Amino acid sequence: MLVVDAGKPRWDIAVDAKGRPTLRPSVWRNTGCKSHFWLRSGRIVWCGNSEAD
Repeated sequence: MLVVDAGKPRWDIAVDAKGRPTLRPSVWRNTGCKSHFWLRSGRIVWCGNSEAD
């Protein structure tokens, strides 16, 4: 049995005719690697650094 938690965080996925996934909203890791990116048409689109150096 598959149990889906409706809590947060939550993403929606769409798959185009070629089988490429798009994920919404973006993925943002607040700990660990602290990466922030979107998955659009099967490709990772990185977000720029939002912290001032």
